[in-house]
Order: sequence, then C-alpha cells, then structure tokens
Amino acid sequence: MTSPSALPLPPLLAAALDARSDLLPRLAAEQTDAYRLFHGTVEGMPGLTIDRYGNLLLVQTFHQSLDAATQEAIAAFYQAHFPDLVPIYNDRSQGNSRIANNLEADELAAATQPRVAREMGVSYAIQARHGGQDPWLFLDLRAGRRRVMAEAAGKSVLNLFAYTCGVGTAAAVAGAREVLNIDFAESSLAVGKQNARLNTLATRPRFIKSDAFAAMRQLAGIGQPSVVRGRRLPPFPKLEPAQFDLVFLDPPRYAKSPFGVVDLINDYSALFKPALLCTAEGGTLICCNNVAQVERDVWIDQLERSARKAGRSIREIEWITPEEDFPSPDGNPPLKIALLRV
Repeated sequence: MTSPSALPLPPLLAAALDARSDLLPRLAAEQTDAYRLFHGTVEGMPGLTIDRYGNLLLVQTFHQSLDAATQEAIAAFYQAHFPDLVPIYNDRSQGNSRIANNLEADELAAATQPRVAREMGVSYAIQARHGGQDPWLFLDLRAGRRRVMAEAAGKSVLNLFAYTCGVGTAAAVAGAREVLNIDFAESSLAVGKQNARLNTLATRPRFIKSDAFAAMRQLAGIGQPSVVRGRRLPPFPKLEPAQFDLVFLDPPRYAKSPFGVVDLINDYSALFKPALLCTAEGGTLICCNNVAQVERDVWIDQLERSARKAGRSIREIEWITPEEDFPSPDGNPPLKIALLRV
C-alpha cells in the first residue's frame, strides 16, 4: 500500500512546525537538537513520524509506505526550514516493524553514518540505520530524562531495561555518584558505552548484560536460582543485594525469557515488585508504561496494590508528561511516566 497524494501533506507539516514555534527555540537554548517535528497520530497523518536527531531528519512510516512524490514533498518542506538536515526514510509498515525499503548506495552511506545528537547538553550516538529497528534515543522519553537529571546529583541510579542507556548517561552527566545500566542486549549496551565516551563524566557508569528479572531479583535480595522446576536457566551475572536512591523502569510492551514474562498490559506487577525492592526507603522509582490502551488510573491502582503486598508504601505520585513535540489533545499520552516517592 502506498501513500495518498503528497499535496495535502505540506500544510500539515507547516501547522506542526508552527505549533512548535515556541518550543524549538527553548530546546535550542538548552542545547537540544533532537525532537519530533511531526507526530502524525494527532497531527493529521497517522503512522507517519518525522524526527530531528542532530543533522539527521528521520522520516518513518508505520501504517503505509510513502510514494516517491510524498518523500520528495517532505524533503523539500524541511529543506526550506532546516537546510543542513540529511533526510533518511525508513519504511516500517511491514510485519514486525522491520525496515523494508532499500536505499541507493549514497543514501545507505548517509543512513549508516555515525552521528551525534544533543539533548539538554548531553551527547548521544545516533544512526538512521543500524542492526536494530528503533532509533537509539526515544524522543518522547525526554521528559523522563529531564527529570532524572534534576534528581540524580549525588545519588545512586539503577537504569533497568536500559536499551542504549540514555537515562543512565543523563544521570551520570547530572552528577550521580553511581549509575548501573542493565540490559540483555550487548549491542544496546555497546551504544550506551559510546554515549558515555561522548560526554564528560565524573563517575563512569557500569554496564551489566543481564536479563532484568535475574538482575532485579538479586539486587532486591530475593535471589535468582539457577534451576527452576528441574530446568537449568541460562547463565546470568551474579550480583550482590543493593538498593538505589533512584530506579528507572522502562520495560518493552511484551517480552518473554526463561526468567520471566514482561507484559505491560496484564502483569506490570511482576516487574514492579522487584524494582520497588531495589529502591531504597525514601528513594524514587520512576515507572514507564508505553501501551496506549492501559488507562492511567487503572495502572496506578495496580502499582499501589503491588506496593502494599510487598510491604512498601508509595508516599507520593507525580505524573511526568511528554513534552510539546508529542502533543496529546485528550491529555492521555500513550507513554505514561509515573514518579513514585517510596
């Protein structure tokens, strides 16, 4: 399936850019050149996103492909406003969100070129195309990274499901005394290490390749057996019990491993309990849920009940909402971020 005519699109892009006329100068003033320019879900073309990452203009489609005329219209529009940006198109409308469109040799070279984007003065490695599918920095999580930077100075920070360690890098730049990033993918942690090298850090973050369940259970003091129901589990790093001043929990929608199942719709509590037990008394636990169909109040009720069962109390709850480049007319953005004082 290809896109409709390119003619209606430039007015939508112009309206989206105008809506960001106050935001973009503020971001530039704080050394941020990574943001969403067009959020098609609520700005007129569902399934189309257009993001800036440094000098990269990343165009992605998730519902239907863009025809050549529409691609040219997008490139021409932004060339007039941001002449230094290099446009790359990733068609992810096929199964499993895999990038389906081939690029010419010169385009592919540009797509795989290592780049650097900045957010609140923090540098992050970026490539339009790499071994995975998703960008190395999720822009809607900027509000979460901003809050981590405000909270992290002098604190110990645990970054769970760290992906490319954006949260951990932000915490380290902000002066955290200890940062531990945990993710199962070595390739993601390798990008996290690049991010650490790109910045001046007083404390070097640690990077642990581990299933999050195995790591959390050990840190929480629950323990992770090597054999469950007569079945030997894959090897995992051995960790001593430890609690952290600030824990950031940002799991994927669904994932299954020998150690447990990540299911943000049906069983967030399976993640929340060990993460809570990794959080020191008087500390802060920031939880994310990126499933649009999960209602905010229902989710918080689940977290409160899970905390009571774990013998811990939630003293304060604060919502952190994505910033203006991710508009949400109904006030219920798909990405929910809850800061919990525990």
